[in-house]
Amino acid sequence: MLRRSLLAQILGLMGWLALAFSAAGMGAVASIDAGSFYGQLLRPSWAPPASAFAPVWTTLYLLMGLSAWLAWRERGAPRQDAALGLFVAQLGVNALWSWLFFVWNLGALALVDAVLLFVLIARTLILFWRINRLAALLLLPYLAWVGFASALTWSVWRNNPGLLS
Repeated sequence: MLRRSLLAQILGLMGWLALAFSAAGMGAVASIDAGSFYGQLLRPSWAPPASAFAPVWTTLYLLMGLSAWLAWRERGAPRQDAALGLFVAQLGVNALWSWLFFVWNLGALALVDAVLLFVLIARTLILFWRINRLAALLLLPYLAWVGFASALTWSVWRNNPGLLS
């Protein structure tokens, strides 16, 4: 596999980080009132405080952007286009969750979205592993967090039928 030039790699890194953080921004717009809404919800004892989400997600989006960049820079890798396309698709599914949960209060659909996101991340991780192992490993914290978030979504949805349909 051929590596891209240094300039292309720098621009690519900036582009993949911008794409990842654009998805974060779309989710953040939907989460403007998330703290107050989250405070109204009956949550399980293992639910993190609202203040934990921003630093965790910021770190995860940084790792996602780095991961995609590492996979992208391996020019000519088998299934690279499919892997990166799947990465972009999961970013969209990720951003949609905040809208489903915080804006539209659709707990059941937010759960479906979270489970779909987990599957897409797992598949992306497998494809990235074949291209660049570090790229795949950088997605592991994201996969773990989304697994946790899926369980939290289910619990909160089930415990708040009046607030989440």
